[in-house]
Amino acid sequence: MNPNVKIIEEKVLSNNWYVLKKIIFDYRNHKGEWQTQAREAYDRGNGATILLYNKESKTVVLTEQFRMPTYINGNESGMLIEACAGLLDKDNPEDCIRRETEEETGYRIGEVKKVFEAYMSPGSVTEILYFFIAAYTKEMKVNEGGGAEDEQENIDVLEIAYDKALEMINTGEIKDGKTIMLLQHLRLNNIL
Repeated sequence: MNPNVKIIEEKVLSNNWYVLKKIIFDYRNHKGEWQTQAREAYDRGNGATILLYNKESKTVVLTEQFRMPTYINGNESGMLIEACAGLLDKDNPEDCIRRETEEETGYRIGEVKKVFEAYMSPGSVTEILYFFIAAYTKEMKVNEGGGAEDEQENIDVLEIAYDKALEMINTGEIKDGKTIMLLQHLRLNNIL
């Protein structure tokens, strides 16, 4: 543990969908001085995300769904184009992303490759996200996808030309951070 941090108090502010805590702590700054600080941290668990790609057709599989937080922050339709993703629950990241891929996109994938992990909003959210990529073919499609009904998911599956997906970042049609990171990963590593 970090000797420059001493947690004084943790208070649960909400335990509705996930857990929101207020944490009061002492922190020794770079000058060696102790400061008492308070922060709120939203704990929703960890997650995994994946970008499916097809080298032959030079396409990627993305999803589109309504995201309330984007809607209340200026996204007029609330719809967001994203890489497939999900929360780990009790799974390890690879098992999670295999399950989520089939559930959301309808593809039963073979080999997956973990490419990196990242905190997406470390100032307020505890989640670490595990990033994967995997090749796909039309033969891997085992159902229509669309998400889990019991989770009230209503997901459209999109197969998009890779170059078009990159252009959609520039036009603002793709604004999701994890998706942009994965599309750029393909580009930086000359995968497509």
